[in-house]
Amino acid sequence: MDAKHIVVIGAGVIGATVALALQRDGHRVTIVEPSTPGGIQAASHGNGAFLSPASIIPMSIPGLWKKVPGYLLDPTGALTIRWRHLLRLSPWLMRFLLSGWTPARVGKTAAALAALLAGAQARHRALAEGIGRPELIVQKGLIYAFADKTAFENDSASWALRRRFGVRMQELDGTELHALLPDLSQAYQFAILLTDGAHCTNPGGYVAALVAAAVAQGADMHRARATGFSLRNGRLIAVETDAGALACDGAVIASGARSKALARAAGDRISLESERGYYVEIADPAVRPAIPVMPQDGKMANVLTETGLRASGQVELASADAAPDWRRADILLGHLKRAWPALDRPETDAKVSRWQGNRPSTPDGRPVICVASGCRQIIHAFGHGHIGLASAPMTAEIVADLIADRPPAIDIAPFAATRF
Repeated sequence: MDAKHIVVIGAGVIGATVALALQRDGHRVTIVEPSTPGGIQAASHGNGAFLSPASIIPMSIPGLWKKVPGYLLDPTGALTIRWRHLLRLSPWLMRFLLSGWTPARVGKTAAALAALLAGAQARHRALAEGIGRPELIVQKGLIYAFADKTAFENDSASWALRRRFGVRMQELDGTELHALLPDLSQAYQFAILLTDGAHCTNPGGYVAALVAAAVAQGADMHRARATGFSLRNGRLIAVETDAGALACDGAVIASGARSKALARAAGDRISLESERGYYVEIADPAVRPAIPVMPQDGKMANVLTETGLRASGQVELASADAAPDWRRADILLGHLKRAWPALDRPETDAKVSRWQGNRPSTPDGRPVICVASGCRQIIHAFGHGHIGLASAPMTAEIVADLIADRPPAIDIAPFAATRF
């Protein structure tokens, strides 16, 4: 295979893992990124830190359309839509609702995501070990906590779908749950333990370490914003940036929520919106759960990171540049205090940091991973929504295969740009 010069646009977790995969194939890599890799501005920084094999169910499921009026009226719900952005978001929202209209459509997405997430935990462990930071990936399992078994059975369809696609799980009664998490509220009396689950102890630091490893291996870091492509007779000549053109043999669009305009310049119209998420993190917390847990009433990931106890989640649909609504973070803090009663004291509030970022989300919950329609030398690798961290290693392998003209290890038809 001939070595090529590939420009990777974006230094999030997708761009970082893609850069390393391309280097393993012997390519010269230039990473184009205007900001600090893994910095507070990055979606990767605020990741929920779960590496969960259960993250195969899309947000859109049958009957969701009935809840849309509530999402518009309740600015404090788990999913909210800002009124003034509704008209612009309408085409995306219609595709979103239709993508989960039937169980068959949800099953199709679950099958695609199950393939994309297969072996994610082992791949991340290998990556972390390869860059000399094995402590960043920990495999102790993941717990999904419910009020009782009836609450679990109310969501039985999604869990049955997970079982169908090979997600290994163990049921825990209240006694077993609290033996593992003694500080968890007694309001939770049933749980699912994902024995294959893992987590990242510092998502932003992990991305920074991956990029640093790529640079140490010879990648060039180009601090600029990509603006488009120069083509000659349908062939890529250069990636255009606000700091000048970068001559190259190929390019990968991995710039998250900023990818839409670049994809259009490469010949594809993508339905991609910013799905805004939040976190709160308590430094030096009074409780230190040994296993990450997601209380199902709050739908928030509770993870002990290197910098504190993090609760992340929320889905807010609005423009990427809209001001944060910090009530969303305070909702997470309230859930965190109810889940862990020892946190519900005045000194906790003085140790809380808040964050808001933009997930790049497609309406059907599947990323875009394919060759661009307008130029075969440009590869799409964006739109991973809630699964960017977990799916990054497999995405990187697919991208490397496409550039090498090898058949990918999984069927990538569900991730085609042309589905929009």
